[in-house]
Amino acid sequence: MVRRRVIVHGFVQGVGFRQSTWETARAAGVAGWVRNRPDGTVEAALEGPPEAVERALAFLRRGPRGSRVDRLEVVEETPEGLGGFAIR
Repeated sequence: MVRRRVIVHGFVQGVGFRQSTWETARAAGVAGWVRNRPDGTVEAALEGPPEAVERALAFLRRGPRGSRVDRLEVVEETPEGLGGFAIR
């Protein structure tokens, strides 16, 4: 199991980014959460098998239609044993 904390920069709020991340994470079998931040970025915590987390990260690099991802900040963290995926 791995955990990644991600901050997504670009045009990522008001375009269904959190909902699309939730759908992608659940389909990949990734636990964690996603939320909008006051500075206009989106933050997510992703936990699961390395290949599943990589699938979710691949989505975050491109985002849903209507978004524009300029860059990601990705930090490795210690897994917390989260279950499910939440929109915060």
